Amino acid sequence: MFDVLVVDNHPLIREYLSALLGKEGYTVLTAKDGLAAIDVLRRSNPKVIFVDLVMPNIDGQTFCRILRRMPKHKSCFLVVLSATAAESTIPVKDIDANAYIAKGPFKKMGGHILDVLELAQKSDFKAVETEVRGLDDIHAREITKELLLLKRHFEVVLASMNEGILEINKDGRIVYANGAAIEITEIVEERLLASRFLDLFDQEMREDVASYLEEISAKRDERSSAGIEIRLGNRELELRVYPIRENGEKSIVLLVDITERKRFEGQLRRSQRLESIGTLAAGVAHDFNNLLTVIQGNTDIMTMNLEQTHPHYERLQEILRQVKSAKRLTGQLLGYARKGRFEVRLLDLNQLIRETAETFGRTRKEISINVQLDPGLEVFEGDAGQIEQMVLNLLLNAGDAMPGQGSLDIQTQNVNHAEISSDIFTPKAGKYVMIAVHDTGIGMDRETRERIFEPFFTTKEMGRGTGLGLASVYGAVKGHGGYIDVESEIGKGTTFRIYLPVKRSSGVQETIEQQEQTYSSPEPSAHGTVLLVDDEPAVCKVATEILHKLHFSVLASESGTEALRVFRENREAIVLVILDIVMPGMGGSQVFHELRALDPEVKILLCSGYSIQGEAERLLGMGANGFIQKPFSLHGLEKSISDILEPGGQ
Repeated sequence: MFDVLVVDNHPLIREYLSALLGKEGYTVLTAKDGLAAIDVLRRSNPKVIFVDLVMPNIDGQTFCRILRRMPKHKSCFLVVLSATAAESTIPVKDIDANAYIAKGPFKKMGGHILDVLELAQKSDFKAVETEVRGLDDIHAREITKELLLLKRHFEVVLASMNEGILEINKDGRIVYANGAAIEITEIVEERLLASRFLDLFDQEMREDVASYLEEISAKRDERSSAGIEIRLGNRELELRVYPIRENGEKSIVLLVDITERKRFEGQLRRSQRLESIGTLAAGVAHDFNNLLTVIQGNTDIMTMNLEQTHPHYERLQEILRQVKSAKRLTGQLLGYARKGRFEVRLLDLNQLIRETAETFGRTRKEISINVQLDPGLEVFEGDAGQIEQMVLNLLLNAGDAMPGQGSLDIQTQNVNHAEISSDIFTPKAGKYVMIAVHDTGIGMDRETRERIFEPFFTTKEMGRGTGLGLASVYGAVKGHGGYIDVESEIGKGTTFRIYLPVKRSSGVQETIEQQEQTYSSPEPSAHGTVLLVDDEPAVCKVATEILHKLHFSVLASESGTEALRVFRENREAIVLVILDIVMPGMGGSQVFHELRALDPEVKILLCSGYSIQGEAERLLGMGANGFIQKPFSLHGLEKSISDILEPGGQ
C-alpha cells in the first residue's frame, strides 16, 4: 500500500476518507486547504491525492495547477473530489486530474473512491478520465451555480487587472496571486504561493513593510488605507493593504507598479532643477554683463586719448583683458541657460570632431585617442562654435579624469529614438546623430553624476576649474533640442552620450557678430540725437559718455514709459533708439512696438545682457535694425551704429 493525501476544508469529509482508506490499509494524510497541503507535500510523497475544488487558502484548481509544476509530485495520481461537480463549468481536462468524483451519498461516493484507487494501482498512475464519476447520484443546485459563476467572474476581473493582487493569511503567507502580481514579483506561481510575503523584500525594505503591516493591523479598519512606496527588485511599487477581519483575518495586498511614473517624476524634477538653475545662471550672467558694460565703458573712455607711455595705460589694458575673460564666463552661463549666441548652418560633424580630437591630442600625448566615426553620418544643422566647444569640453573633462595616462574613445553613429535608452529622458520620435565619449578615468559616484551639469559644480581642487565646462555642454545640447546621458562607475571610467536631432530648422537664424576692431577713425559715421533706454543708471551714464565721445547728443531714459514720452517730444531730432530689452515694468518688447506705432521708420538698436537668441531674435525678425550684446566696447557700439545709420545700413 502507499500514502494517500486528502485535501478538503470540511472535517467530516477528511474523517470519512481517513476511516474508509485506513480500513483498506492505506496511510492517510490530511490537509484542510491548499496551503496546508503544500506544507504536507514538503515532508511526504503521497502517490494519490484527493482534492476538493472549493477551499480557502489556495483553492483546489490552483492547487492542482501548482502540483503539476512540482517535479517531485507532478506524476502523482490526482483525484478531484468536488461538491460542485454538477454546477461547475470547468472542463475536467482543464484541471489535469486523473479522475473526477462528485461528492454524493457516502455509500456510493465510497465505492467510486475505492474503484479509483484500484484503477490507480492497475494503471501505474497513468490513467486519465474525462467523465465525472457519481454525477448521476446528485442534482444541480441553482444557487451554487450562480455562486460559481460569480466566483468565475471575479477571477476573470482579477486576472485582467494591471495591478498586482495578493491575498495573505494571518501568518503572512501568500495564498492568492493574480497574473499581474506574478509578473511584478517575477516569481513563478508555484514558488510564490505559500511563501511568506515579507520574504519578497530585502532586509532594509522588509523592516519598512513589516512596520506598515503592523500599523494597518493596529487600526482594525477595513477601509482604504494610505499606501507606501517600496522597492521590489528593480521595480518601484506602491503598496496598499486592506485587512479582512472575518474568516481568520486575511489581508488583500495591492501592488501598483510605479516604476515608469517615478522615472518620469525624476526626469521632471531633474529638468525643473536644471531649468531653475539655468534661470538663475542667466540672471546672474545678465546682471554681470551690465556691470561689465560699466567697467568696459569707463575703461574705454579713459584709454581713448591716452598715450601708451602713460603709467596707467597698461593697467587699463589689463582691466579690458579681464573684462574679456569675465565675458567668456558669462557666455558659458548663458550657454547653459540656452541664451547663448546661436548661428545655424549645415555641419560635417565627423570633420569637426576629428579636428577637435586632433587639437586635444596634441596637448595630451599621454592619452591614447581612438576615433570611430560613422562614414554615413547624417548632415547636421547647428551652431559650429557651440558644437566644437561642447566636444572640446567633453574631451577636457575626460582628460582631467585620467591623470597620467588613459584611453579615450570617440564615436559617432546614426540612431533613431527607438534605439535610445535612458532613465533620465524620453526622446521625441525621429532621427538623431549620437556622439559618444568614453574615458578610462576615475569615474563618478551617483551623487556626482546627478550634479555634474550644474553651473559651478566641480570636483577639482580650488583654482583648477570653474565648474562651467559640463554646464555649457548641457546648455549647447539643450539649445540644439538634443539629449545627454552619462554612465559612470568609480574606477571604471565614464561615458557621455549626446543625441542631436537631425532636422532642418524652420529658418536660419542670423546673428550680429560683435567685432572687436582696432579704432580706425576718430570721427563718428553719423551725427544726431540718440534716445538711450536702459533701466540701469550706471549703464545709462557710461553709454551716454561713449555716445558723446562719438559726437551724438543723448536723451537717456531709465524706463519704457519715460522713453515713450521723450520720443513723442523729440521725434524729429532722434535718429536712433538704443533699447534695452530686459527692463522692469514696461519691457523692451512693448516699448519696441509702441515706438514703431509712433514712427514705423524709427531706427532701433536692441541691447541686452542676454544674447541675441530669444526675444531679441524675435524682434529682429519683426524689423529691429540691429543687436549688440553687453558688455560692449566703444568701438563695438560705434560699428553697430554705423551699420544702421550709414547709407546702405539697415
